[in-house]
Amino acid sequence: MLSERRWDAIVAIVATVIALGVLFLFAPPTPSRTAVSLAALVLFVAGYAVVGRAAVEPPRAAWRYPAFLSVAAVAVGIGVGAAPFMAMLQTLAYPLVWVIGDSRRRGIGGSAVIAGSVFVGVIIGNGADADSVVAGATTAVFSLAFAIAIGLWIARIAEYGEERERLLSELTAAQGQVEALSRERGASAERERLARDIHDTLAQTLAGLVIFAERAGRQSREGQTDAAAATIATVEQVARDALAEARALVARTAAVPREPAFAAAVERLVERFRAQGHAAIELDTADAAGELDRETQVVLLRCLQEALSNAAKHAAADRVQVRVRVDAAGGAALEVADDGRGFEPASPGAGFGLDGMRERVALAGGTFEVDSTAGRGTSLRVHLPTARQDAVDDVSGGAP
Repeated sequence: MLSERRWDAIVAIVATVIALGVLFLFAPPTPSRTAVSLAALVLFVAGYAVVGRAAVEPPRAAWRYPAFLSVAAVAVGIGVGAAPFMAMLQTLAYPLVWVIGDSRRRGIGGSAVIAGSVFVGVIIGNGADADSVVAGATTAVFSLAFAIAIGLWIARIAEYGEERERLLSELTAAQGQVEALSRERGASAERERLARDIHDTLAQTLAGLVIFAERAGRQSREGQTDAAAATIATVEQVARDALAEARALVARTAAVPREPAFAAAVERLVERFRAQGHAAIELDTADAAGELDRETQVVLLRCLQEALSNAAKHAAADRVQVRVRVDAAGGAALEVADDGRGFEPASPGAGFGLDGMRERVALAGGTFEVDSTAGRGTSLRVHLPTARQDAVDDVSGGAP
């Protein structure tokens, strides 16, 4: 809908045009009629300025509509009776009645009142003969029909605009809720990622520190000075590794060793577990000469770290076999097998171990398999596809 200022401009322009037409183009036969028609025009403009203008935009006081309708009907009737050209005042009266009435019922009723005033004005100006009645009725009926048709059309457009505004507000609110849920989900995913990283890095390293510290204390109490010193040196090195891992986590980067070759990173991790002395670890990296992206390295190293930790702490294994393969295209596979006590994979576990590995591998688009039987050891296999193959799979899966 138009604002008050725009209606001010419209009323001023149309009133000026009507006044000029009455004075210079379609002047009434007598000066008195000219004065009456101009007075009617002034009455209409004053009625708009004093009563109608404040009701153009909501909120609208209930009394303003009938008050303005009365002033407009009187002004139109008197003006048309004084000068036929004053019928042009309908171009202002009808739209303002619909705008200020603010409903179909009031718009139609107000239009009928204005049409009736036009009919009365024609009768007053031309006399109550048959020709005047026919002319007045014809003018009133046609103007009323046109006003109602245009008014209903404009009202429908206004309702459509309001409906669109309401839907837009609802959509904006819904988008805000979706954004909030997305932030919450992202925060939850970030918390889970941090939990996995802490479990796979700091928690594992601190557990190793506890084991080495206990060994050093036992060696010291037994008088094994050299062995205790060597263990303390290992504790120092592991503590430095823990510090590096903590800094990596703070920087939101994975705590991957900084060797340029992936095989060297695997050997370093295996050597750390060998130093704990729980099990003999056989490592095969002959087929791990290919280059891997950083994310794939993170997944494989975390899975290897968790598998070795489980073999040492839970399986009580004496022997662990580790095999890492990297193909030229960037795909990788990890196999870890131990001769420990084993477990039932179907039984629910407590902790992040297997579930964390399975989730990490799934997020990387790989496969994770565990084969274990109570008393017969455990075999763990991880396979990660190349980044190119991952993209092809996504496209193929989304094709119809």
